[in-house]
Amino acid sequence: MDLLSSILGSMDRPPSKQQKGTNMYEKQRKEYECVKNRQREELNRFRTYVEERLGRFMKDENRHNLEFQSMDKVHRSIVHDVSETAGLSGMSFGMEGERYIVVYKKEHLPCEDELNARKNGEVWNEETAAQYAEKRRLKHLKQSGDTNDLHITRAEKLTPVSSCTKKYMQLFSEEVKMENVRKTEINASYGYVPSANKKDVRSIEQTMADILTKKRLKTHHKEPEEGPYSTEVSSQASRHIPGATDKA
Repeated sequence: MDLLSSILGSMDRPPSKQQKGTNMYEKQRKEYECVKNRQREELNRFRTYVEERLGRFMKDENRHNLEFQSMDKVHRSIVHDVSETAGLSGMSFGMEGERYIVVYKKEHLPCEDELNARKNGEVWNEETAAQYAEKRRLKHLKQSGDTNDLHITRAEKLTPVSSCTKKYMQLFSEEVKMENVRKTEINASYGYVPSANKKDVRSIEQTMADILTKKRLKTHHKEPEEGPYSTEVSSQASRHIPGATDKA
């Protein structure tokens, strides 16, 4: 019994629940600190890389800009910070996830065409610069109204067509014969109304007044004709009635 108690007394007691939680927290804290230290060291190495690259760029008089590969927001912030400290101008382009930075010297900032091209996701080179220069030239010509370089002379643009023949020649070709062109003719009538009535230029009030005048003339001519006829009929009727009474 003394031997067993001595063995049990020499053994360590099992850790409590509170001690287990403390040990787990301490282990996680150490792992987190290790990860942060590795990230800090990586960012410091990247900062050193950016500083060395920008230093070589500033010494090169033949280069006006320096383009970095696409990177995340943290690395872009380092490039912006180093560029601003060195007296350079850094600009970000592209969509999120493929966003990159171009660093320019203060005396060689990008032109409007380059900014538009990079915002549209295009690669800026001599060919792209020529395309944007041509677009800008054509836009300027349209705004100024000068169409000589657009293969349309100003005289042709403003001169009206004097005849129907020239109009069809411009629309189709000179080989088109005028006999094949359908000529328009005036219709003899529009529905049930003759076309001659469509040429009446009187107003509605004047037309109604003329209609009333015609009606009055018609009634005035009918009254003298119906007067004698009606008196003769009435006299015959008066003579016929007594005769009928005599026969009765």
